[in-house]
Amino acid sequence: MSAHDQDGPPASRGAEGTGDGLGTPPVPADFALRVLRRVGIPRERYDTYVRMETAAGALFVAFGADHVTGAALGIAGLTAERFEELHRERTRRSAVPALKPFPGLATALRTGRSKGLPLDLGLLDAHKESVLRAVRAVPAGQLRPLSWIAREAASPAGPESEEIPGILARNPFAVLVPCHRVTYENGVPCDAAYLPATGDALRRAEGVDMAEVRRWSGSGAVFLASDTTHIYCHPTCAHARRITPPHRVPFATARDARRAGYRPCKSCRPLPA
Repeated sequence: MSAHDQDGPPASRGAEGTGDGLGTPPVPADFALRVLRRVGIPRERYDTYVRMETAAGALFVAFGADHVTGAALGIAGLTAERFEELHRERTRRSAVPALKPFPGLATALRTGRSKGLPLDLGLLDAHKESVLRAVRAVPAGQLRPLSWIAREAASPAGPESEEIPGILARNPFAVLVPCHRVTYENGVPCDAAYLPATGDALRRAEGVDMAEVRRWSGSGAVFLASDTTHIYCHPTCAHARRITPPHRVPFATARDARRAGYRPCKSCRPLPA
């Protein structure tokens, strides 16, 4: 059964529908949800969803009573109806439009800090879940290479493997599991889950200076160290950003940094030599 009795996603209609211009009362945007509640369908039998705005455009987010159950960007012509279909295919649960977002969702999207938002990862196998949890650990405004994700996920896949990019490409929690913060080993964004322009928009909203990232990656610098603290970091680490230009020391590998007497940052935890 379709959850829609009218065209267009909830956010495009506001709290009430527009009616038909013939005196017919407008249909509430959450009409299907009201019907389910009125007839006594238990809440655990279905999900609800809202359409939120992000730096990369519309984001459809579905949720149950206790967890967010899916999210997809409204790109490539994704409509509310198609999101409902895809959600039902993946979870075997219907999603009906609602007006009120999941608690904490708006704040998570505004700040980029979604790690504390409960996501239902139960439909994934253990390895895929561990990869997505590793991606969630990357702080807003920072980037991490595939090798870092593999280490955090205890994945046997090496940085050249297509396994992790393949998992990211099928990320069922767009933006909330921030795949736009993952790069290849040379610093180039992986963007397996997004179009390049989408990833750039999300990174820009978090204050990531991609022009600077590209300058570093183009020069072959994978790590940035301070000659005063003798600590090396990922270039987008909050500590690396505080290194003033005269004290920046670039390194192509962790081995080079260690051989020069530098130690890894305890915050961004680059891979050891």
